[in-house]
Amino acid sequence: MDLSPNNYTEVCKNCNGTYKKLNDLYNKLQRLNRHGDESGHSAHLCIDVEDAMNITRKLWSRTFNCSVPCSDTVPVIAVSSFILFLPVVFYLSSFLHSKQKKRILILPKRIQSNASLVNIQEKYS
Repeated sequence: MDLSPNNYTEVCKNCNGTYKKLNDLYNKLQRLNRHGDESGHSAHLCIDVEDAMNITRKLWSRTFNCSVPCSDTVPVIAVSSFILFLPVVFYLSSFLHSKQKKRILILPKRIQSNASLVNIQEKYS
């Protein structure tokens, strides 16, 4: 197979099934590593297996550009933006639907301050 940059789509088409099987096997081995098998013994992956899978995944996604975009991206962005705009919608609707009261200053009917009382007393003395 010719591996020129123009022919990378052929690599994606021809090797997609094999890559998925390899990736599934590796994920199964990782789960066994974390949780152990039925007998309770955990299987440890060798560093060369992990390294080989990391290189394979890097080649698959970066070099050959065969990675499929995650299908969860669109719903996550939609829900996140909805939750982000909820406070804006709440405060805007609260402002628009509330009755805006004009503040009216109520002047006191008694003498306003002691200073003005002193001024009045000084005038009459």
